[in-house]
Amino acid sequence: MSAARELGPGETHLAFAALRELRPHLTSVEEFVARVDGVQRAEGYRLVASFADGDAGAAAVGGFRRMHTLAWGDQLYVDDLVTQEAHRRQGHAHRLLEWILAEARRLGCGQVHLDSAPHRHAAHRRYLTAGYRISAFHFSRDV
Repeated sequence: MSAARELGPGETHLAFAALRELRPHLTSVEEFVARVDGVQRAEGYRLVASFADGDAGAAAVGGFRRMHTLAWGDQLYVDDLVTQEAHRRQGHAHRLLEWILAEARRLGCGQVHLDSAPHRHAAHRRYLTAGYRISAFHFSRDV
C-alpha cells in the first residue's frame, strides 16, 4: 500500500470508483470530473487518496475543504470519505484521516469536522477510534 497523496485536477478521475460507492447518484466519470474540477475545486475542495499496490484507481478517497466559521474558527471540513468495499479493513481510512489531520495542522486549523449518515456504523467506529467525537446534530431541509 502506498502513502496517501493529494490528487490534482488531472487526476480527479482516479477517485471516481471509490466516491461512487458513497455517492451512487454519480452516473459517469465525466460528470464527476466536471463537477469536481469545474465547480468544487474553485470553492476550495481538494481530494486525497490512498491506493492499493498495483491499482491505478484509488482504494479510498477523502474530499475536504478549508473553512472559516464563527462557531469553530479555522477548520478542515471533510465532505466525503470512503473506502471501496474490496479494500476495507486494510488501513486506507486511517491513512486518509491521518493525512487530513496533518494537513489541518500544516494550515493552522484548530479542528477537523465531518458529517456521517446515520446508517454508516463502521465509519462511525473508525471516526471514534481516530479521536473524533459526536459534537452536534446536523439539520437539513429540501427547498
